[in-house]
Amino acid sequence: MILILATTSKASEVSYPRVLDHPWDHSPITVYIDNKIGPLHYSLAYYADVKKALNYWAGGGNGKLKYIPIFEIVDSEDADIRIRWDANLQKDQGAPHEVAGETIRRSANGRFVSVDIILGVGNYQWMEWVPYSDTAMLAIVEHELGHALGLDHSNDPQDIMYPSNEQIDNTNPFLQSKYGSLLLIAFYTTIAVIVFISVNWLLNRKKR
Repeated sequence: MILILATTSKASEVSYPRVLDHPWDHSPITVYIDNKIGPLHYSLAYYADVKKALNYWAGGGNGKLKYIPIFEIVDSEDADIRIRWDANLQKDQGAPHEVAGETIRRSANGRFVSVDIILGVGNYQWMEWVPYSDTAMLAIVEHELGHALGLDHSNDPQDIMYPSNEQIDNTNPFLQSKYGSLLLIAFYTTIAVIVFISVNWLLNRKKR
């Protein structure tokens, strides 16, 4: 449900988490990309990112599918996989704050019937709204398509299916590292100290 930069997983074939080995009972898998009325902050380049993500999986993806998917992009909402964007996943879909995409799978008799992929368009960084870059969107779509093709979350940090969004943020990489939270605490502590000293200085000045 979340994202990571695409690389080959080191997880073994036996232990790799899959929802279904062969989730679709037909080929090609039809895909509808709803880019007719994009939400606020939607970029027309995101459509191309979806096509790149489809090519990624059609070319073997992370090597953990037990089949090679063939896709057909169609102009019909009756497609197997429907992809759209939402400017506020948290409000509209009830998604956790850090989630950048959601995949809703419907199945029957051990196969997928349809899949809806809902993608965010950005997030808040330092109290400022930042749209996702093409690189970020590509990683998001690749991850969510992995779910649509039967894969679950991996425990390999280098795998596209690893449940982390650290690689999609457009902030300083240091802030996304294990020291990022410490840096933020230090920053806010410094601000608090400066405010405290300034207030005391003003109060003492008035007393003179």
